[in-house]
Order: sequence, then structure tokens, then C-alpha cells
Amino acid sequence: MAVSNIRYGEGVTKEIGMDLQNLGARRVCLMTDKNLSQLPPVNAVLNSLAKYGINFQMYDNVRVEPTDQSFLDAIRFAKKGEFDAYVAVGGGSVIDTCKAANLYASSPTSDFLDYVNAPIGKGKPVTVPLKPLIAVPTTAGTGSETTGVAIFDFKELKVKTGIASRAIKPTLGIIDPLHTLSMPERIVANSGFDVLCHALESYTALPYNMRSPCPSNPINRPAYQGSNPISDVWALHALRIVAKYLKRAIRNPEDREARANMHLASAFAGIGFGNAGVHLCHGMSYPISGLVKTYKPKDYNVDHSLVPHGLSVVLTSPAVFAFTAQIHPERHLEAAEILGADIRTARIKDAGFILAETLRKFLFDLNVDDGLAAIGYSKADIPALVKGTLPQERVTKLSPRPQTEEDLSALFEASMKLY
Repeated sequence: MAVSNIRYGEGVTKEIGMDLQNLGARRVCLMTDKNLSQLPPVNAVLNSLAKYGINFQMYDNVRVEPTDQSFLDAIRFAKKGEFDAYVAVGGGSVIDTCKAANLYASSPTSDFLDYVNAPIGKGKPVTVPLKPLIAVPTTAGTGSETTGVAIFDFKELKVKTGIASRAIKPTLGIIDPLHTLSMPERIVANSGFDVLCHALESYTALPYNMRSPCPSNPINRPAYQGSNPISDVWALHALRIVAKYLKRAIRNPEDREARANMHLASAFAGIGFGNAGVHLCHGMSYPISGLVKTYKPKDYNVDHSLVPHGLSVVLTSPAVFAFTAQIHPERHLEAAEILGADIRTARIKDAGFILAETLRKFLFDLNVDDGLAAIGYSKADIPALVKGTLPQERVTKLSPRPQTEEDLSALFEASMKLY
């Protein structure tokens, strides 16, 4: 199990200057995005850096839903700055970009594709030492502050992929629930859906001891290992928090208890899936994001079309869990019960249907777009969506039930309309 150190509590961001002092940092790179650079979370970090006399340079050009190009821009900045520590303030896009910048600045002779997941890149193991990275998440979603994964959009192939290595996980995640108070409603919803799917997918993933062959050397063991007894604990706990607090966090921005709990649930699910992995919802989400046409989500202040990551993941969840439930139906039924289904008279063979219906109702209650058709896709796009899913073997192979191209087509078709 690999996980970052975590510090949690209201106002802990003010300690970041001391942390950097303790690390002996002389030149710090602070990464964020244009919107956040004007908001209280970044302000809190800047105040702490000033108070403790930390010398830093700010990079606020991170792209929401990063691309290979936006990663390369940040990497160039990091290489030029010769930094000895990094601070990332933002959602998964910022934290992932900072991980990549730290990696390639620490390994300056490496080609970009060296560390990108196979089969798109070479998927080489990371053997160079990285600089300390402190992650300050401002959304309650990706759990990126705990994981060794950095996701981006590979423009040429119109598909999302990433870098996965324990070596790139942050040194410290600072989880300060005050930062979630500035999140608009739809960002709370979409990041919450990411937590929901992290928990569900890691709990239902192919078990770690059913994967083969065993890597010839532990350095080659994947970050995503399959469901396992430790990740299960974190995934179920995160799922219970989502069931209790997500609707409250979305509906009432002043509900500090709900927002603080979702912030924690994001880290808990991160510890779970960061070691177990995710499967089909995430594998299929990468082309849904990568092939976006004109969709612009409410509450996102961006100048480009995008399907927020959590939305792209959750739209296929009813179809996916109906499909995977033949394997470990009892886990699917348990998840449905946590999310509010009455399973007292349920038959085990109906587990997939029950979980799918529970998810549909959950999404309907939260005004989620009615399937892939509502975000601009049609049946004509299915071959391209399937083609974009096929290279995502790092996650699709963790599905408890193997899938053919025909299966994937049927899952995309079933996700065109939800209600």
C-alpha cells in the first residue's frame, strides 16, 4: 500500500510555510490555475509563504482537464526554475500537473512518453528521486493528494491517459475543509461523483490475487493492484460518507459539516483506489472527455469545451455496474444498500439491476444530465468512444468481468439516456 502523509483540519494551510522551512526549501514552485489564483485557498498559501520568508515562483497557467501540451508547458517552467520543492493548490488538474512537472524536472533527459502508461507510452518505472511536493486540494473529488497518478488528455489520439507510479505521489496532502467553501454547486456535484465512482470501482475491481503474472520485480508492480482487504476498508467508508453527505454538500454551500466530510471522503477514496485501481467507468470516461464537442458545463469558468471528469465517469455507472455484477454480486448489493436501496427481499442475481437503479435515482435527484446524449453524443459516436477505451488497459483490465468491443458498444449505447 502506498499513500501520502495527510494533515487534516480547518486552517491547517497556514502551516505550509513552516513545512517548507522544515524541508529546507530554498526555491519553491507554487502551481495553481487562473481562477484559483484569485481565491481564498491560494491567498492562504501565499500568506503562509510570506510569513515564513519562503522564496517562490508562481505558475498559474494550469489547464482545467490538462492536455499533453499543458503538461509540457508546466514541465518547461519547472525545468527552468530549478526548484527544490513544489506546492500544488487546486483540484486534480493542478495536483496532477504539478506531479508531472516534478517528475520530468527531476528526470530532465527523459522523453515525455517514457513514463506515460503503456500502450500509449513506454510506462517505464521511475527510478530518479523527486523533490518534495505538498498538495493542497480545493475540490472534494480526485483524491489526487494521496495517489501516484497524473491524468491528461493526449490530444493527437483524442484520448485521456496518464502516468502512474508510486514515486510521484505527494509528500504531504494538506486537507483544509475551509477550501471547499469556495466551490460552486456543479463543481461540488461533479467532484463528488468522482469520489462515488472511485469507491464503487475499487471495491468491485478484480481482486489483487486473481491478477497474473506476478511482476518479475517489485518495482514493476502496478500502482493499481486490484481490490484488496485494505483498500476495501477505505472504499466502503468513503461510500458511506458520500451516501450521507454528498446531496447536502451540493444543495447547501453553507453546510460546513457536509463539505468537510466530502473533503475527507475524497482522500479516503483516494487511498482506496490509489492502490486498488478503478475499472470501466474510468476507462470509458477518458474518450468521453477526450472527444468532447461543444459541451460547456455550468459553474466552470473555462474558455474551452469540456466534460468535467466526475461527470464523464458517472454517466456510464448504471450500465457498468449492471454489467459487472455477475462477478461478486454480493459486493454490488452491499454498495446499493449503502446508497439507500432496501435489499431485504433482494435476490442476489438482481444485484446489478438494483445498484444501477439506485445510481439512476441518485443522479436524477441531483439534476445530472440525462446520459451521453445530453452532453452531445449520439449512436454514431459509439465506434470512436470504443476505440478510445481500448488503449485504457491499465484500468479496463481491472474490471471483474472481461469485456469485448461489442460489450463496450452496448455499454455506451445503454448510457446514452439514463432516465
